[in-house]
Amino acid sequence: MEIQPSRQSDDTDLRRAYVHLSEAQRLSQTGSFTWDFDRGELLWSEELCRIFELDPATTITTDLVAQFVHPADLPAFAATLEGAAAGVDVDLPYRIVTASGVLKHLHAVGHRIEHAAERPVIIGAVQDVTERKVAEEALNKARAELAHVARVATLSALTASIAHEVNQPLTSLVTNASTCLRMLASDPPNLDLAQTTAQRTIRDANRASEVISRLRAMFVRKEPAAEAVDLNEAAAEVLALSSSELRSARVDVQADFAHALPSVRGDRIQLQQVILNLVLNARDAMLTVDGRPRTLRIKTAPGESGQIRLSVRDAGSGIAPENFDRLFDTFYTTKSEGMGVGLSISQSIIQSHGGRLWAASNADGPGATFSCSIPCDVAGAEAVSKDA
Repeated sequence: MEIQPSRQSDDTDLRRAYVHLSEAQRLSQTGSFTWDFDRGELLWSEELCRIFELDPATTITTDLVAQFVHPADLPAFAATLEGAAAGVDVDLPYRIVTASGVLKHLHAVGHRIEHAAERPVIIGAVQDVTERKVAEEALNKARAELAHVARVATLSALTASIAHEVNQPLTSLVTNASTCLRMLASDPPNLDLAQTTAQRTIRDANRASEVISRLRAMFVRKEPAAEAVDLNEAAAEVLALSSSELRSARVDVQADFAHALPSVRGDRIQLQQVILNLVLNARDAMLTVDGRPRTLRIKTAPGESGQIRLSVRDAGSGIAPENFDRLFDTFYTTKSEGMGVGLSISQSIIQSHGGRLWAASNADGPGATFSCSIPCDVAGAEAVSKDA
């Protein structure tokens, strides 16, 4: 004789399952919902009510939910509701401000259930990802601070270059000013030559100003700013800033910049920091090289899938095979006075721009090549295409 389970046993199992589900939702900070459009029913779990700081007995409506959505996220929220009614899956990161004034970051997902095909019914979940967002923002801030420290650390390596670049136009300024005074003091005054030397004075003053501007831009502390960046121009500025340092190390620089290269979108100063780090690393890799030219080749070219590639090639001793896997690890360095953060930060910067950074030994000669690829700016690519 088969024994049928009692109703009391079924109720106990249901209560146990409900408790387990509620506890799981609380632990994961994820609430669930069911949304019946035609019937106007919006059912929330207790955890979802807790996330919104609402009484579970509250009648939930879309208008009520919209009152908590951050104003900047309302257009996306409304568009998602419209798409969900048409059967489009829900996948929406958005923010809310609770009645107590707490800002929360949420992520909602959902889809139309199959057994209610005659009317739109959405089942989904909303997770509170505030802690994760706060941690990400803290990490980004720490990364920016570390990047700033790395930029300042390179200042000592560039001191000689800066002094040379600034001293040269200043010396010319004094010489031209003295010449101009002599021409004006002569009898009769040589106005033509005085005008020429005055123009040279202005030129050299502008040159000194440009050197200072480049220096300030490279080491100033500021928030990253997305803009259209010409990699050729950005790389040329880095080479100009470090030219004296490269000359003192007897490095022969060869620039091979692609013509009509589309711009990339990103933070100009951060990208120049990457280029500067790769250039100085290439210089350092050739400091002990004798018996062959210390050639540094910097090249830009269109890459694959709408990418722009920049590479820096040196003629140094190359990279030991056992070091390849650790090149981009934080605090790993092969330099006696290195910090071990340059390549790690450079990789983070390139990844934040949607690209990648890698290294390879030169197949046709000594040394190594560090390359990065960054997605080109869509508007810039279209402009180049039209010009072509």
